[in-house]
Amino acid sequence: MTGLFREIRFLSHDRAALLWLGIAVFIAVVSVFLGLREVSSQRAELDGLIEADHREREVLMDLYQDWGDVAYYTFHLTYDPPSEFAFAAQGRRDTSPWKHNIRALALEGQIYETDAENPDFALVGRLDFAFVANLLAPLLLILLLHDLRSAERATGRFELLCATAANRGSPWFARAALRVGALALCLIAPLWTGGLLAGSGAATLAPASLVVVLHIGFWWAVCALMDRFGWSSPVNLTALVGAWLAFAVIVPAAIKVSVEATVPLPDGGEILFTQREAVNDAWDLPKAATMEPFVERHPEWADYTEVSQPFEWKWYYAFQQVGDQTVEPLSQAYREGRVRRDALAASLAWLSPPALAERALQALAGTNVAATLAYERQVRGFHKALREYYYPRLFREEPVSDASLAQRPEFRETGE
Repeated sequence: MTGLFREIRFLSHDRAALLWLGIAVFIAVVSVFLGLREVSSQRAELDGLIEADHREREVLMDLYQDWGDVAYYTFHLTYDPPSEFAFAAQGRRDTSPWKHNIRALALEGQIYETDAENPDFALVGRLDFAFVANLLAPLLLILLLHDLRSAERATGRFELLCATAANRGSPWFARAALRVGALALCLIAPLWTGGLLAGSGAATLAPASLVVVLHIGFWWAVCALMDRFGWSSPVNLTALVGAWLAFAVIVPAAIKVSVEATVPLPDGGEILFTQREAVNDAWDLPKAATMEPFVERHPEWADYTEVSQPFEWKWYYAFQQVGDQTVEPLSQAYREGRVRRDALAASLAWLSPPALAERALQALAGTNVAATLAYERQVRGFHKALREYYYPRLFREEPVSDASLAQRPEFRETGE
């Protein structure tokens, strides 16, 4: 305890160390604040959209008396609300759509639409807590630890400290442990404060804190290893920054490139182009060219497929679905490829502790690739329910009624 108090007094007089710790607190607080504000903004936006969605459908109920018009003009809001821990790691929510206005038309032209307001985030990332803990905190730790021994060697006190210590490594371990613990506290205290304000439970905050501690522990080990070589402070700093660049920048970039090369994906633009081309071409094709592939998927409507007029709504919605069926192999390959890419990236992330910690925090926040794909499955399931609702009414040419409209599917976020 005497040694600990001595190191605390020493740290309290080290202006450089206090500066780095102060910066750690500042950027952690700022990142948590920005994350909470972003999540609050998303929830407020969703509340407004949900209310507007309900009002719009109520208005449309009185405007149209034909099921084709009802299905064409009625939009249905689907959404993936942020979790209580999303403030800490925005993850895929910056680059992947988390809300849609879905109609009973061809789905592939709708599901990949996004209204991201800041495409630059896709390049530099958002200043959220995950960014601070995984990329900036290691740099601060390097600045705190790179000259523990080398500074004493430069001043000629190294041998004296070693001679008066209980063992040769004890003063350095205590000094390093104190700084590592102080940095961890500077990060975790704002995280817990923000988590409690956001409604996150200890079941989420505790694993997140463990991720932060383990990540900082890794960089402590790297600093200790470099310190063993007995280099000067500038050389230590240069080597450690090089290690940071390797683990935090170069290796993740190499992982991304190798994953994309190993698991090629169909081009998203090709999917949309092929689907829209199939839908547009249907206008000039014989009606049977649309109804035959449609009936293959929906044989229950085989007795209702005769189209005697130049335009009938049942034919219109049939070729919308046939457009989706045309690109189904490409779309399925695209979804499966993203799953394989994510699995491969998860395996390779062990080569980069910052990337591994980032993935862990995103998983806790529900903002990773798995969460994006889960939301997409919900949208597809809801769109299927819409078609199953409209088809009987379109093909049987039922009259529009309030009772029937009341049975229309409503999107419900399941938290899958």
